[in-house]
Amino acid sequence: MENVEIKKLTPSDLDQFIELIRVFEDVFEMKQFQMPKSNYLQSLLERDDFFVFVSIWDGKVVAGLTAYLLRQYYSERPLVYIYDLAVQTHLQRKGIGKSLIASINSYCKEKGMEEVFVQADLADDYALDFYKATGGRAEDVVHFYYPL
Repeated sequence: MENVEIKKLTPSDLDQFIELIRVFEDVFEMKQFQMPKSNYLQSLLERDDFFVFVSIWDGKVVAGLTAYLLRQYYSERPLVYIYDLAVQTHLQRKGIGKSLIASINSYCKEKGMEEVFVQADLADDYALDFYKATGGRAEDVVHFYYPL
């Protein structure tokens, strides 16, 4: 899609981070969502192990992703885990998501990261197809979680 700017957010971009969270809220249909306090979100943007990339179109955040840097002990090169990625529904399938993946992969390669990875639910055919189409390689794993 033309005229879409990809931007890695800095600590001075809190308003755009909040705009992205609103995109997540809408796309993921998060009912009863309560936005965390601004000072908490600001502290995330100031971390060196948390990344936010957004797609800006017509002056508004329309898509983005968040990712965490995971320092390893098997290697000095860290891994990066994409935690969330969403594109406003009416703008999906226009290349915006692919450009976000390309941007974080390029950034991480430039910074010497070992690998970027992401999880997708087996039932989410759209996400599985998307990650395959962007060059992702699937692994058969089972994700366990412990509710606390």
